[in-house]
Amino acid sequence: MTVADIGVIGGSGLYALLEGASEHDVATPYGPPSDPLVVGEIGGRRVAFVPRHGRDHRFPPHRIPYRANLWALRSLGVEQVLAPCAVGSLRAALPAGTLVVPDQLVDRTSGRPQTFHETGAVHVSFAEPYCPVGRSVAHATAVAAGWDTTDGGTMVVVEGPRFSTRAESRWFAAQGWDVVNMTGHPEAVLARELALCYTSLALVTDLDAGVDGGPPVTQQEVFETFAASTVRLRALLHDVVAALPLGRACGCGSALDGIDVRLELP
Repeated sequence: MTVADIGVIGGSGLYALLEGASEHDVATPYGPPSDPLVVGEIGGRRVAFVPRHGRDHRFPPHRIPYRANLWALRSLGVEQVLAPCAVGSLRAALPAGTLVVPDQLVDRTSGRPQTFHETGAVHVSFAEPYCPVGRSVAHATAVAAGWDTTDGGTMVVVEGPRFSTRAESRWFAAQGWDVVNMTGHPEAVLARELALCYTSLALVTDLDAGVDGGPPVTQQEVFETFAASTVRLRALLHDVVAALPLGRACGCGSALDGIDVRLELP
């Protein structure tokens, strides 16, 4: 039964995004999600929301129940996922307040469960980590809304919860990577393993430690910048949800075609 066809994974400040919301407790083989999923409407579309860190921000990046969150969304019928997140900029040309719609990802995490498949040969294609249709819609919608938006870019995902050293930050930038984040992996690949469309909307909250020798990044700076943009980000998500196609015209839904999947998917 389809309860919602669009999912949003984001900060607790996005609860106000939904109209007529109701909570759904969803059991998964990987334990409970970060919090009960909240389902409501945006412009006539049914949307399920899960706060990535929990509504009280109790889960640090390396302890988020990523598998449970994605499994719960698919259990409710979700096919397309929007994932707003905070990122640090690795380039001075991407100042705080910029919205990046990344098209590539580099994994620098360690120790996180990053697959649903513990037996058998299940090798999903991940050359293009994000949904091309979702990316196109998100970028066009952000431009129309007046955001300073960058179409494409590479997001490097680090383990956290600490911020980068200056040397790490300079090294990331030297590789040609654009922004740094702590939650984008394994979220994106788990979505792919469930044949979901996944689109990241990365809000720059700071210049990372090695950029132009600036001051160190602080938690207060990140939290305050993201909080100051919450209302505007909610409005953008509302518009992106309304603009997403009713049916899928991308290859995300066929990600498991030709693969012997031994797991009973929701």
